[in-house]
Amino acid sequence: MLAATISDPSAFKTGRHRAAWLGLVPRQNSSGGKDRLGGITKAGDRSIRHLLVMGATTSIRYARSKAPGEGEWLKRRFARKPARLVSIALANKMARITWAVLNRGDVSRKTPPVPVAA
Repeated sequence: MLAATISDPSAFKTGRHRAAWLGLVPRQNSSGGKDRLGGITKAGDRSIRHLLVMGATTSIRYARSKAPGEGEWLKRRFARKPARLVSIALANKMARITWAVLNRGDVSRKTPPVPVAA
């Protein structure tokens, strides 16, 4: 669905631009060097944003029950933020990954775990 909606992925300069177009980037209000981040916007394609958020929420439910060492990025976010905010952050990350995959014409691959020194 993402590839069908945007036929030319190079239309966006970065993955953040694509995530902002989908409405998954927080609104920024800055004054006097102090950054204030608001809620996400309602910009972009509502159905794609909905699918990304639902997929992120499902991934979060799965990551909570996984063994230690898996889904560490999510678990670190849970330690500081509420679950709904983490699901939006993961949807934002997924939108950026899809931009990179479509822009490079590459396949998505899981990064290998970093070996721990014994």
